[in-house]
Amino acid sequence: MPPIPLHNVWIYTDVDRVFWREHLEAWLPPEIFDAHTHVNEPRFRLETMTEEKRRQHWFNEVCEPIGAADAGCCHEIVFPGRKISCLAFGLPFLDYDIEASNASLQEECVRRGWYRLAVVRPQWTAQRVAWELDQPGVLGVKVYYALIGHDPTTRDKYLEANIFEFLPHHQLELLNERGAWVTLHVPKADRLAHPANLAEIRKIRRQYPRVKLVIAHLGRSYTLPHAEQSLPQLAADEGLYFDLSAVHNPDVLRFAITTLGSARLLYGSDNPIFYMRGRQQWQGASYVNRTSHPFAFNRDREPPEIEAGYTLYMYEGLRAIKEACTMARLARQGVEAIFHGNARRLIDAIPKVPACRKPPL
Repeated sequence: MPPIPLHNVWIYTDVDRVFWREHLEAWLPPEIFDAHTHVNEPRFRLETMTEEKRRQHWFNEVCEPIGAADAGCCHEIVFPGRKISCLAFGLPFLDYDIEASNASLQEECVRRGWYRLAVVRPQWTAQRVAWELDQPGVLGVKVYYALIGHDPTTRDKYLEANIFEFLPHHQLELLNERGAWVTLHVPKADRLAHPANLAEIRKIRRQYPRVKLVIAHLGRSYTLPHAEQSLPQLAADEGLYFDLSAVHNPDVLRFAITTLGSARLLYGSDNPIFYMRGRQQWQGASYVNRTSHPFAFNRDREPPEIEAGYTLYMYEGLRAIKEACTMARLARQGVEAIFHGNARRLIDAIPKVPACRKPPL
């Protein structure tokens, strides 16, 4: 069959079709809820990324926004024969019009039966956040350290911020009152294991226990040392959740399942980033992204015959979850919980979700 355009420079090919049939089709549950996917209409970009900033980090080089129509088409292509829904939110960067992006995505989510998190700036009043939460199908908020302030030269000016600098107490009080969902990308170069992150997460859980707190990317535990340093310290809190987005290391995923339990884990793709073709490789606490596209970061290329076999990163991530579940001897019920059951339970626990067409969970 001919290749199908996906997003940016990426296409869906026979390599992907074969990979799906051999590794995923018989294993993935019939219903999937993507709890971490970015949908942002390209027209709301306020400024073009500079070449200097683009070359600072591989993410900057591949991060091109995807609109709702294209995102919906991609869901159908990459998950054939599955019922798909998602929790969508915009790109949390101030080189986008946050307000317009939220408003546009709101309309699209209602139309498509998706749920949404509002991207919120820490400077917003509780009343401004409450207005977002009052919209149909909005479960909560997406917060991020880059929303503290804009710097056109780097996305990481506020990397070492404390959590309460971009998730302030006045917003947490409202979110706790509403029992809302918060997806938190932890700051700091030391990731989740940084003592300040651990202390502030525990404080949120203690002072705002009705907040549905979801730690994105397993706390940025992309390698096993990072997971081993952090996850056990939060394992006792059964009310704390983690999404698996961007985590493609099967050893990390196995450790998360055995340390946290499958009932606290949510599938997430972090797309459109991982429509990229290639794979990750890990050594100690570092990783490298391999891809077949000549990005500036992609200097250490693999032989052409290996690159020809690359599939989508998101498919590699799904196979990694499968391998981790096998290693952890996770029952089918646990697999289905990760892919849709846990998200359904969290959504149902939010006291008031304004009416929208529910996803097929």
